Parts: sequence; C-alpha cells; structure tokens
Amino acid sequence: MAKNITTTKWIWITGASSGLGEALAYELAAQGANLVLSARKLEELERVKSNCNQEVQILIQPLDIEMHHTIQDTVKEVLKKIPRINVLINNAGISQRSLVKDTPLDVDKRLMNVNYFGTIELTKAILPSMIAQQSGQIVVISSLVGKIGSPLRSTYAASKHALHGFFDSLRAEVVRDQIHITMICPGYIHTNVSKNALTANGMPQNTTDSRTASGLSPESFAKRAVKAIQKQRQEVSIGQSETLVLYVKRFFPSLVNKILSNVKVT
Repeated sequence: MAKNITTTKWIWITGASSGLGEALAYELAAQGANLVLSARKLEELERVKSNCNQEVQILIQPLDIEMHHTIQDTVKEVLKKIPRINVLINNAGISQRSLVKDTPLDVDKRLMNVNYFGTIELTKAILPSMIAQQSGQIVVISSLVGKIGSPLRSTYAASKHALHGFFDSLRAEVVRDQIHITMICPGYIHTNVSKNALTANGMPQNTTDSRTASGLSPESFAKRAVKAIQKQRQEVSIGQSETLVLYVKRFFPSLVNKILSNVKVT
C-alpha cells in the first residue's frame, strides 16, 4: 500500500462523531481520503461529514461498537457500498474514573466490551477482506495507560493493555498478507474523554480533568497520527511531556510506580 494517504481509497473511522475521531476525519479528508464514518449518533456524524472536504466520498455508517452481534452484518453492508477498506482506524472507546474497590464488575465488563471486545470484533469482521486483497492497515487508538497503569483507570488500562497484546500477535500473523498494524498511544488530548469517562456507578463523570483540559489539541494530534499512519509505524506515542514517562518506565520502573502512588490523578 502506498504511504501517501491521498492515494488510499477508503478509510473507516470508528468513534468519528467527536474528539479524536472527528479530528482524524477532517485531517484525512483534507488529504483526499474517502471515509466511512461510524459512531452511535447519526446527527453528529452528519455534522462531521458536512465539515469535511466536500471533494471526497464519505459514507456514514451508524455503529454502536458495544453491540457486538451487529458488527458482522454492518461490515457486510459497508462492503456492498464501497470497493474495499484500505485502512481501519479503531478509535471508538470510553475511559474510566473510579477506584477498583468501588467499581462493580458490570462497569468493568462494559469498559471491556466497548474498548476491547468491540474493537477486536470489528477487526475480525474486516480482516478477511484485507487478506483477500493482500493489503491493508489496521490502526488502533490505544493510550499511554495501555503501557502504564494509572489510578482510577484500572479496567480502562486493562482494556488498552489487552489491545496491545492482541494486535502485537495479529501483526505477526498477517505480515505476509501485507497488512500493517499501527498502535497509537495518546497522552493528554483536549477532548471530552474525561467528561464521558465512567464512574463507579456506571454514569459519566461530566467534568473535564485539568490535565486533559491543558492537553494537546485534537487537530495537532490528528496531524501527527496521520503522519504515523502514512509511515506505517508499528507504535507511536502522541502528546506533550507526559509521553516521557514511557522512557522513564523502561529504565526506572520503580520510580514511575512511586510517582503514580503519590501523584494526585483525576
């Protein structure tokens, strides 16, 4: 597959109605990519489509990634309407703000159903078409906590860690089919991710964390993410100074653990 995004015919983005998915849609459309935009809210998808470059083709496909039983049929419907899926961007997800001791298993299960099982189900549904065409790229929007656990984000971190294990394994399986896997780990990005994060009662937090509010803009994230996709990077971290924690963790893991046990997180 060519490494210039403008020559990629069709890119499917989940969670495209807001935040990182919306910013990626604008950046990719500006570069000439045709898009499939998915999320739960049809009106928001229509809004994003209207704000995109009007010279590209855009297919709106509502999808609730938590409704696993609908995913196979949704993929079949999409593949009836477009010739192929060149790139899948697994972006849909939900965060968490609750202590382990306070969080019921049902909330843990919902986080895993959205972030992990929904993502791998969509990937499995699309994978046969990529193998048949002997080309493709699967992009996963993970998180820094997919590499380092953080207080108040236990199952969110677990879901992102699980994605790394799954897609590292998949990468080794499909390399001969010319399918590339790109893991993108955002740090603090100024979106509604913390506002929508689940609390212990399963309801959204409805407030924005201070570090999220001062994070990198979604537009800056999207530009850097698209460059990583173009280069078919295996893994990349995108953020500000918080991304340095990955290097500290590699050489001084006990120091990071000590910092996390004492730092105030929200």
